[in-house]
Amino acid sequence: MGGERLPTVSRERKPALAALAVLLILVGALGATVMVMRAGNKISVVKIDQDIPVGDRIPTSALREVMVSDDSGVNFVLWKQRGDLEKNYRASTNIVKGSVLVKEMVTNSSALPAGKSLVGLSLKQGVFPDGLANGHTVAAYLVGNDAAKGQNGSSGDSGGASANTLISDSLIIKSVKSDSSGLGGGDTLVTVIADSSVAGKLTLAAAANEVALVLMPDSKN
Repeated sequence: MGGERLPTVSRERKPALAALAVLLILVGALGATVMVMRAGNKISVVKIDQDIPVGDRIPTSALREVMVSDDSGVNFVLWKQRGDLEKNYRASTNIVKGSVLVKEMVTNSSALPAGKSLVGLSLKQGVFPDGLANGHTVAAYLVGNDAAKGQNGSSGDSGGASANTLISDSLIIKSVKSDSSGLGGGDTLVTVIADSSVAGKLTLAAAANEVALVLMPDSKN
């Protein structure tokens, strides 16, 4: 008996379990690969290189290509869509230089936002600050004889007098052009976007040369 060996138990092979283990390893590796690829999945989009006032078209010179992540869920304007952007769309809000363009910033409507009007002002030197540019926010004040009458009729409080002469403090500069056709050097033609409720008063004051513009403190530099 000392020379006899005990019978060995044969191992039962389980090919199904082995195949499942290999499959799980492959799935895990594939998932990790997809995550790495998705993290590095970039798309080419439009970045704006200059300030664009609301209502203006976006010129080619303002467009720059940048790469961003594709998994953010943001409605970016793609670089390949820039041709359609230039031909058919305008800024629906004031677009600040350096912004990555999203679809909510543009519109294919040529109309101004509801409640807004374009008002043209012909201004002489001295009634607006130097350096006015598209997109700046300015206040318009009534000056001249009508303003003096309003101040004389006020209670004497300087704040009340200022309120009487203020036409609007939320005008957006759309364009600034110098008219040098006159002998005196010409006026400066300023187009502003104004609330429709003050457009008439602003137009009358400008026609009588009784309006002055003030750059607002929180306006863009």
